[in-house]
Amino acid sequence: MTLSTRDTAEHIYAHGLRNQWHPVVPSHFVERGGMRRVTALGEQWLLFRRSDGGLSMLADRCPHRGAPLSLGKHLGDRIACWYHGVEVDGTGTVTSVPGLPGCNLEGKALVTSLPVREAGGAILAYFGDEEHPDPVELTLPEPLADEEISAFLCYAEWDVPWRFAMENLLDPMHGAFLHSESHTMFAGDTTAKFRIRETGRGYFFEKTDQRGVNFDWVELCHTGVDWVDLSIPYPPSAGPGGPFGIVGMACPVDAGRTGVFFWRYRKVSGWQRDTWRFLYRTLIEERHWEVLEQDRVILESMPADADQRENLYQHDLGVVRLRRLYQAQAGRQSGAQPASAS
Repeated sequence: MTLSTRDTAEHIYAHGLRNQWHPVVPSHFVERGGMRRVTALGEQWLLFRRSDGGLSMLADRCPHRGAPLSLGKHLGDRIACWYHGVEVDGTGTVTSVPGLPGCNLEGKALVTSLPVREAGGAILAYFGDEEHPDPVELTLPEPLADEEISAFLCYAEWDVPWRFAMENLLDPMHGAFLHSESHTMFAGDTTAKFRIRETGRGYFFEKTDQRGVNFDWVELCHTGVDWVDLSIPYPPSAGPGGPFGIVGMACPVDAGRTGVFFWRYRKVSGWQRDTWRFLYRTLIEERHWEVLEQDRVILESMPADADQRENLYQHDLGVVRLRRLYQAQAGRQSGAQPASAS
């Protein structure tokens, strides 16, 4: 059953946490009048953009015989199942059964429909459970809501557990090694000490002896959706705007695949905004994809049980804190004890 509360803590920890928003795919993946089958949290969903431009997200299962609605026909504000023509609107309500008009299926909400919202060029959806179907309040990351900030969304899918992608972001020290040949991460010491600094919405994991040189800090935020913010120093040759920021999110596709979302941003306006965007598209973007490729290669090369056979040290405090938070959430959502890990 979709949105079941009967899942174990281990299943939730592997496939993604409930009762919060997750990014699903970039907005341009679903054009007006189009539809797309997506997998999120290990479940099959149908995204379709109605004729008015609005989005709907339905469980990809016809309530009649279970055929995928994603194989059906887009009728503007509803989908007609290919198998028997049963029509379902964006709320999951059966509007018509052509084979037997007036039958008792009509007028019933028989397909799960998720709340959706678009922000920063991405589609976000609220994944609740049977006890928490109504969406929690969503506060967007400041860089996605500030009109003075210019951002580019970079999206990719990696064959890694979603936790590995998030843990990678809570591990600033890897920048000095994995990305040592990057045009922005070559500087700074390869030794450091870290601390956790609590905030009202999460925590900072930061170097205590270096700032503004490399990937020196990261903030984890819980604002209805989980996201991280970090800053990387940029030379004047990279254009106006000062430090270069990244907002990162991850969508659990299933237990072994993750959609990663990275918004690269700078606070610029006027002609400086135009200059920055031109430089990014013509010069900087390719270099950033090279850095992301390094992350993908190392994470996809790790075994699925990598987080169960480790010997951690002080630099891993941010990762340990993240795991404890997520294991506790998975345990609460299953009604059981926290999920097991390393």
